[in-house]
Amino acid sequence: MLLDEIVRTSSDVASASGRLAKIGLLAGLLRRLTPADVDIAIPLLSGELRQGRIGLGPATIWAARPPVGAQAATLTLADIDETFARIAGTTGAGSAGTRQTLLGGLLQRATTPEQDFLMRVLAGELRQGALAGVLLEAVAKASDIRSATIRRAAMRAGALASVAQAALLHGEAGLSSFDVRIFNPVQPMLAQSADNLDAALDTLGGELALEWKLDGARIQVHKAGDEVRVFTRNLRDVTTAVPEVVDVCRALPVKEAIFDGEVIALRPDDSPHPFQTTMQRFGRRLDVDRLRVELPLTPFLFDLLYVDGESFLDHPQAARMARLTSVASALVVPSLIRPTREQATQFLADTLERGHEGLMAKALDASYSAGRRGQSWIKVKVARTLDLVVLAAEWGHGRRRGMLSNLHLGARDPAGGGFVMLGKTFKGLTDEMLAWQTTRFLELETSRDAHTVYLRPELVVEIAFNDLQESPHYPGGLALRFARVKGYRSDKSASEADTIDTLRAIRR
Repeated sequence: MLLDEIVRTSSDVASASGRLAKIGLLAGLLRRLTPADVDIAIPLLSGELRQGRIGLGPATIWAARPPVGAQAATLTLADIDETFARIAGTTGAGSAGTRQTLLGGLLQRATTPEQDFLMRVLAGELRQGALAGVLLEAVAKASDIRSATIRRAAMRAGALASVAQAALLHGEAGLSSFDVRIFNPVQPMLAQSADNLDAALDTLGGELALEWKLDGARIQVHKAGDEVRVFTRNLRDVTTAVPEVVDVCRALPVKEAIFDGEVIALRPDDSPHPFQTTMQRFGRRLDVDRLRVELPLTPFLFDLLYVDGESFLDHPQAARMARLTSVASALVVPSLIRPTREQATQFLADTLERGHEGLMAKALDASYSAGRRGQSWIKVKVARTLDLVVLAAEWGHGRRRGMLSNLHLGARDPAGGGFVMLGKTFKGLTDEMLAWQTTRFLELETSRDAHTVYLRPELVVEIAFNDLQESPHYPGGLALRFARVKGYRSDKSASEADTIDTLRAIRR
């Protein structure tokens, strides 16, 4: 199949207003795919590459783009897949230049719409409405199989592409091989967010459990006898990086099991290190023995998916928690079952006092819906807010094309004067805000380049964020995590914005 068909369908999906229309467009495309193209097309339609991350940064991506596109669409899915595989496999001295050359050669053969599409995929900015749930429904429609059956197979396979290929080629019978198996990680169950604890309690009612919400790294632990393997939420094998997790799970009194949990670095007083510190244990070049001593990890388990030949995916949350406690009580994350509102409020306060970021609320009658973000799990995080100044904004892509979208955020610097950049965000912006700020930003423009408009530092915006992390990319050494716009503060001038000293105090 030509890449052009994917690009045109992606554009049509982005323009379609209804979910059913999006599903229909995608299903029509899926029916036209050859078996070899399915594994390539499914990730692309989700805004990803089959190879995952391939070592291309934003500067390399933009530098590789030629000034004009090809006149005719000739690139096939096999062409781009081969190039991205070569880029992913390029290592060693001079590899950055080689990757740029390979990407430039590919983009030289692409039409302008194809260039735009590929660059947005590479930059992680393809927002077309073909989210995982919509794409899964399209696979179901194209194969004439119930979506629940496709979803069940996909969560057990750990990815949709192989399931789509089996469904489209062999129908429902082709899905029989997808089952829970040791050392074959399944997609993790995901949670919705609630604005506050009361909202979560109202949604789930009294039949729920509350657990600490840890700001660590999600892990899935597979055990078969003495062999233990550990996977991340993206199903990457990180066993060699976490030997203490391997050791403690190897000693558990079960022959075979699959656990879901979180691993986190704790200080001597059991308060958590920042997320960024925990993630140092998962770097590419590891001195594991040294790091294990200097930055030990503590595993917390909160779910059991499989044990000694029996799948627990369809068992209710309460049964999974009880079985988990019976085999790994010392590792189970602290929880509270069927709390009153007063008990829940106190549990949240105690959790925050320990330095954790909030609570998870889980319906006791819910099965494990791997790969789904449903209402059975709800996360309650207490976000901080800051009043920051908009220093610049980047032009948007896709539906936001022609709008100034991605905000560059800065805090006041009382010592040095001016403002210190802390990061960027395009999250939380409504259509009305996008339209207003594009007009206002152009009135404040001081200069621009190909992608960014720089502003007089006058506008104050209220930003919610979950945490701060150290960053070598910004002069202040700090960056916001999960920043999103709450609203503009017309009542404040830039001289009243929060300072970099305030952020440093929060970080301590």
